[in-house]
Amino acid sequence: MSLNTAEDDSATEIHLPADIDWEMLDKSKFFFLGAALFSGVSGTLYPIVVLKTRQQVMLNDCPCFKMAASIFRNEGWRGFYRGFGTSLMGTIPARALYVGALEVTKSSVGNVASLQLGLSEASASAIANAAAGLSASMAAQLVWTPIDVVSQRLMVQGGVGDGSSCAVGLKKYNGGIDAFRKIVLMDGVRGLYRGFGISILTYAPSNAVWWASYSMAHRGIWGCIGCYFCKKSENGNGYRPDGKSVMAVQAVSAAMASGASALVTMPLDTIKTRLQVLDGGRGGGRTPTVVQTVRSLVKEGGLGACYRGLGPRWASMSMSATTMITTYEFLKRLSTKNQESFAL
Repeated sequence: MSLNTAEDDSATEIHLPADIDWEMLDKSKFFFLGAALFSGVSGTLYPIVVLKTRQQVMLNDCPCFKMAASIFRNEGWRGFYRGFGTSLMGTIPARALYVGALEVTKSSVGNVASLQLGLSEASASAIANAAAGLSASMAAQLVWTPIDVVSQRLMVQGGVGDGSSCAVGLKKYNGGIDAFRKIVLMDGVRGLYRGFGISILTYAPSNAVWWASYSMAHRGIWGCIGCYFCKKSENGNGYRPDGKSVMAVQAVSAAMASGASALVTMPLDTIKTRLQVLDGGRGGGRTPTVVQTVRSLVKEGGLGACYRGLGPRWASMSMSATTMITTYEFLKRLSTKNQESFAL
């Protein structure tokens, strides 16, 4: 991939590292290293997810820092990792499905868009990334939704004492297996897929927008900074960015793509979380519908209640996207069949 910084013949070209498609990857190395790297990233960001989830299911709003202090005071560090084991077990297969669908779709759609439709490289890349994000999200939700239901219930069941903790009268579970068993006994397999439809509505468009925005932001940033932070190529033909510059641009592009996505999808994420975590009337009974959940939220705090946990979710999405994309690109370069061809 190369970007021109001017339109005349004397233009300076920035030669970005070549894109690595599905056929170039050593699949076994890709999935093995991916499981290890993404598990580490998930563990680092998990406390923020716990904060976000607890805020979303509380009857009253509670500041993020006050809730964090309450969790630490009443439960210690373990409170920030409730349900992590269950979440980690689901993260590995869900990520495998996600990246597999992502790369296959991106490669296939990209070839069709550029070769058969004759679109420009930038347009073809944006379309391919949007389609890949959509298909990857839908594939991953088949595995992730049951894991999400179980792990979120474990996240919010702790905390008793002061009013700022998430003591909302939920059932108590002795670990992921016990939660899984009780959910199936009470609601059947359907209970594990509670909120599946709204999860698709939340994450599929969000992923499509994110990947398309990331592609455009990535190219736009390089177009703006020109040959700054780049080194002249050995043959004197253009400039090539070093590894640190490439990673920095990837991180900024990911953060930019995350902001709008978090803001737009926050109400849907709050509704999804409540459907997956809360039983009817918070004390058992019929499972609440989407409409009932929305009415309950609005009654509790108006439209602002739909945005409870926005701060942690925004931080989580930005940090997750930044670390995930840099880890993901690093993983792809580690997993290429001929790594010398893709050296920076």
